[in-house]
Amino acid sequence: MKFSKFPKSPVFPPGHKWQFEKRKDGYESDITALVRRMLEDEAIREDQRTAWERWRNDNTGLKKP
Repeated sequence: MKFSKFPKSPVFPPGHKWQFEKRKDGYESDITALVRRMLEDEAIREDQRTAWERWRNDNTGLKKP
């Protein structure tokens, strides 16, 4: 997969507050609840998927200088 064209990462207005609720059926940290809530946003989910694919398929870190 070639990564010559990337979609722009989502940008949110300054001061944007994410509304999230922790799960009631067990322990969940604030950060886990926040990340779970953020991944419900399609733009963020797609951005993270693209970043993961790029990282996973980039073998430049394996080459010796």
